[in-house]
Amino acid sequence: MTDWVKKAEDQEVAKLVDQLQIQSDENTFATRNNSCIYDLPATKNNEESEPDVADPAETSLLIKILGKGLVNTKLSLDIQQKNPMSPLHSVKTFEALHLKEELLKGIYAMGFNTPSKIQETALPTLLADPPQNMIAQSQSGTGKTAAFVLAMLSRVNVKLNHPQVLCLSPTYELAIQTGEVAARMGQFCPEIKLRFAVRGEEVERNQKITEHILIGTPGKMLDWGYKFRLFDMKKISVFVLDEADVMIATQGHHDQCLRIHKLLNQQCQMLFFSATYDREVMDFAKLIVTEPTIIRLNREQESLDNIKQYYVKCKNEEGKYNAIQNIYGCISIGQAIIFCHTRRTAGWLASKMTSDGHSVAVLSGDLTVEQRLAVLDRFRSGLQKVLITTNVLSRGIDIEQVTIVVNFDLPVDIRGNADCETYLHRIGRTGRFGKSGIAINLVSGDKCMAVCKAIEKHFKKDIHILNTDSADDIEKIGN
Repeated sequence: MTDWVKKAEDQEVAKLVDQLQIQSDENTFATRNNSCIYDLPATKNNEESEPDVADPAETSLLIKILGKGLVNTKLSLDIQQKNPMSPLHSVKTFEALHLKEELLKGIYAMGFNTPSKIQETALPTLLADPPQNMIAQSQSGTGKTAAFVLAMLSRVNVKLNHPQVLCLSPTYELAIQTGEVAARMGQFCPEIKLRFAVRGEEVERNQKITEHILIGTPGKMLDWGYKFRLFDMKKISVFVLDEADVMIATQGHHDQCLRIHKLLNQQCQMLFFSATYDREVMDFAKLIVTEPTIIRLNREQESLDNIKQYYVKCKNEEGKYNAIQNIYGCISIGQAIIFCHTRRTAGWLASKMTSDGHSVAVLSGDLTVEQRLAVLDRFRSGLQKVLITTNVLSRGIDIEQVTIVVNFDLPVDIRGNADCETYLHRIGRTGRFGKSGIAINLVSGDKCMAVCKAIEKHFKKDIHILNTDSADDIEKIGN
């Protein structure tokens, strides 16, 4: 597995950041931010004035690269069994799974000491004999990748020199990340052979693939298995479809996945993973997985109980900025994330705060993944105390030292109605890991107030008014 480890480690955040010229000199970085992002032209650019939307594949890649271990969730699991014969029990230790000693050693070497909540329930089902099909939904950081990779490695029969496991990812980069997990977990199992099926990887047409596990993208996997017949699809015993929600959003992947699925034998174990589980994902899952055990993490329990929510009435954007200044003048804030609706607003606000002496980072959809990693790396290390961002950061990225989230613009859908799910993800950036947090919503006008009230009604949690002209009132929220 040496080559795999090397390729996978090329994706490490430190190496990605080190490759960037903007990171090599602090002054250069600051100059680039000031010139390219903050100093916006006076004329409105349509793209900058449009809502900034995150690319799902890029978001997922960021989360995987930035992950520093498991998030210990307290969320409950919703479990549905289509097959009543399926064994369903949980484990509290990895030893209880009766794994090969080499795999157990690999798990501990990765820093996993006890199973996460989803692993406790998913692993016994994933490793059951006879194999059970599964659909699992949970956000990143809960250990789902490690769970299905462990199942992949456990199912390999090293005496057979042909592919036995297929794992599909929507992009090259996400496939590499899964490969990294597989290489590390299987580092003490040199007899298990793995291979990428991604762009840049080629096989001589007169050769057969002998590696046990193939991890790659649908197009390349279809070429190798169907077009060039480099391996026998009917001999695959485990089929993993990861990032299904991203897969659906990527043009062409939906049909390619279905074509691959049709080429597999009926006894093949089908494992389907997604961060979301809306109607489109459910319909996709039903086409691929028969009689599954369904495990879902109840997302809206992503608790607001330890987050104090406030709203501030403002006349306009200048009034919103004055509210932020007053808050910073009265209470001590570790690190803050401020959410804006458009890149233009984010740039304007960053320029104002920088000129007033704040150490500011900006994250928006016009940055490459590598540039976003550099920004997040600086923010997480404390070099910059304020992160101004659009919706590109609303999901899944955990920064432990964030104590306050500000909605400079409340999240709305394309019809202008309250986007409650995005609100949940945004303010969930504070109050992480059981700590208390503060969420402040800046409200201007009746329409914005109606959105705030709709959010309050949806979550059945009070959002208290905050008078930012009163130092006493501001100081109370910091206690």
